[in-house]
Amino acid sequence: MAKTFSYGKKEKLKRRKLLEEIFSKGKTFTIHPIKVFYLQPSQPLDFPVKAGVGVSGKYFKKAVHRNCIKRLLREAYRTEKILLHEYLTTHGKQVIIFLLYVDKVLPDYATVKIKMQLALNRLITQLNETSVSNT
Repeated sequence: MAKTFSYGKKEKLKRRKLLEEIFSKGKTFTIHPIKVFYLQPSQPLDFPVKAGVGVSGKYFKKAVHRNCIKRLLREAYRTEKILLHEYLTTHGKQVIIFLLYVDKVLPDYATVKIKMQLALNRLITQLNETSVSNT
């Protein structure tokens, strides 16, 4: 049971090419305070989802605050990703996502967790709409 809530090395978005591709060709939507960039990759990945998180240095000058927010985003994603994983494995899809925190105030975990649920549910519906329009 503990394995389903992990956020391992294979799942993290690290490659520079994928990061550049998601920001140049990817689609986006915002569930305030989380902006979600996503892209279905052209080449197969070793894991159904590659996910990354980020925080703007413009609003949070101190690295301590940026790192704290990134930890909150990763934790919320780790606990809420199960529906996304189930959807992708049942439909045989893969996706690259990047979660960007865009608010100017430090969040609390409860708000980030609720917004992460909403963001991942919307991502599932958007992926479902693109698959329906492609067929």
